Amino acid sequence: MTPAKLAEAVHAAVRAVFTRRGFDHALLPESVALERPRNPEHGDYASTIALQLAKRVGLPPRELAAAVAEELTRTPGVKSVDIAGPGFLNLRLEAAAAGQLAREVVQAGQAYGRSERLAGQRINLEFVSANPTGPIHLGHTRWAAVGDSLRRILAAAGAEVTSEHYINDAGAQMNRFARSLYAAARGEPTPEDGYPGEYIAEIAARVVAERPDVLDLPADDALGVFLDRGYEFMLDEMRASLERFGVHFDVWFSERTLHTSGAVEHALARLREQGHVFEADGAVWLRTTDFDDDKDRVLIRGNGEVTYFAADTAYYVNKRERGFDKCIYLLGADHHGYVNRLRAIAACAGDDPDFNIEVLIGQLVNLVSNGVPVRLSKRAGNIITLDDLVDAVGVDAARYALARSSTDSPLTLDTEEITRSSNDNPVHYVRYAHARIASLLRYAAELGVHRGDDFDPGLLAHEKENELLKTLGEFPAVVATAAELREPHRVARYLEELAGTYHRFYDACRVLPVGDEPPTDLTRARLWLVEASRIVLANGLELLGVSAPERM
Repeated sequence: MTPAKLAEAVHAAVRAVFTRRGFDHALLPESVALERPRNPEHGDYASTIALQLAKRVGLPPRELAAAVAEELTRTPGVKSVDIAGPGFLNLRLEAAAAGQLAREVVQAGQAYGRSERLAGQRINLEFVSANPTGPIHLGHTRWAAVGDSLRRILAAAGAEVTSEHYINDAGAQMNRFARSLYAAARGEPTPEDGYPGEYIAEIAARVVAERPDVLDLPADDALGVFLDRGYEFMLDEMRASLERFGVHFDVWFSERTLHTSGAVEHALARLREQGHVFEADGAVWLRTTDFDDDKDRVLIRGNGEVTYFAADTAYYVNKRERGFDKCIYLLGADHHGYVNRLRAIAACAGDDPDFNIEVLIGQLVNLVSNGVPVRLSKRAGNIITLDDLVDAVGVDAARYALARSSTDSPLTLDTEEITRSSNDNPVHYVRYAHARIASLLRYAAELGVHRGDDFDPGLLAHEKENELLKTLGEFPAVVATAAELREPHRVARYLEELAGTYHRFYDACRVLPVGDEPPTDLTRARLWLVEASRIVLANGLELLGVSAPERM
């Protein structure tokens, strides 16, 4: 019995009590939450539902708890229900009901952990969104790992998710990029406001190789060639770096197109209809102070220049008109000021900023080796790149380490620590648990021991088996909660708990026969439990974009 099915049984028992006693069913919650008691002696699961409802129906909590407990004891698979304290319900399952979970996990396979919690939601998830003027750097890399993991988790919770990279290709930085390439091609120093790094010389050389005549063109024409071709080469490199990291974007959206397609003008017209656009001092403004922004924002300056904010406004309107009902932005630590202004855009467009838009801010990442800051990238000049990190630690270690911590706090990664093959390295610990299971299953096959088509779940009665089953049962709720709260690190921390629980089970419960011992029904039952553990570890790692190795 899964925790979800047990929660449904508790809800059904409460509903039965309400019916029998004539209570108003409108007072019932939509669902019942269960918890795992810290002390296993208190039961397998606990519920506070009687405490929550007692006052509403005018009964003492323990009296309501007793009535619910009486109903629950008639539920197949429920061994006992005890009432503790002022009205807590402590539930114990029959071993067969608990062990049944192993069958459900194995039969579900890759689908175990998936749900319909967010079904019907169309989500646009924007992350990384780096300027196409240089390689993906370490700050973007954190959002690459977290954003892609969140994409996978949201989809696992039933949402329809489109991952999107916003290409900031319409600002003055593009002109600086072109001038940097032009100077490098001519053997001149980097312009004072230009971009340093060997990658500039590399891209400039590619442009010259493709267009040998480019340096013979008038300067303005040459700059146009370097801008267009250098931009494409840089985008190709960014895509390749992200794909190497396991991050694929469904959409690469160019900021330029907002200006060339009339999207900016269209958005301004919509906002005018909503009554939030006004003119003052020769400029066109959006009255965002009506919606908690600290100041009104200029859309078009007095000289007719369209602002970045106007592009941001048009981009949000464009997303909504593409059919996304929820737009999630994952922005860097230097974008705190964007939160209220983006929410104000949604409100000015007539949307609900508490539903249609979310802005998540990620804190900085520092890279060290044995506690010493890692040297800046020679190729990129003054930054550490995504490729630098992958070269140093590999994709799996980098993705797991970046995704396992809440983005609310700055993060320091030690390259020595996250590549160490030891149990105090979380990514190694979790991946090793999967590899250990795969090794056990291979050895079982060599011995001719197979789990078969069925097993007796009642045989999984050992304390450590019960602990492992309960941990496996939590996985769907962990995934759903991680999706709802936008917190992929919950999946990583769960996997670490599961790995520890599995190791304790393996140390206490011998799975395979020794010597000439024949396999028993218990052997087969434990193989089902072992395979269920492997599936959940693999499913969880896949949500983080981390491989589940067969050997280590």
